[in-house]
Amino acid sequence: MNSPTLITAVPVLASLDIAKTIQFYCQTFGFTKVYEEPNAYGIVKRDNVQIHFWACEDQQIAQNTSCRIQVQGIDKLYEQYQLTGKIHPNALLQEKPWGSREFAVLDEDGNQITFFEF
Repeated sequence: MNSPTLITAVPVLASLDIAKTIQFYCQTFGFTKVYEEPNAYGIVKRDNVQIHFWACEDQQIAQNTSCRIQVQGIDKLYEQYQLTGKIHPNALLQEKPWGSREFAVLDEDGNQITFFEF
């Protein structure tokens, strides 16, 4: 009998305003809207990655939440995202001791998204 295989993970991040969060991800980071339930839940997608959002009134939750997304072509993505002004100042593109190259952005709610490539 084969062991089960995990296929993917989908982050669910806090959103202070579902409509604004979806609009931000679409306009700023190149995602497309998949689903929106006002003041409740939202989903965006880019390539094979989905990010879900749940409505939250506590900004501290979002400001203490993050996720990591593996990419191909991190240099080009970094160039694109530099134009947004949303690169985290303490997370510029760099080589990490664990073997990845990565950088992070902050969304309008304070969630940190780290993009990495091996």
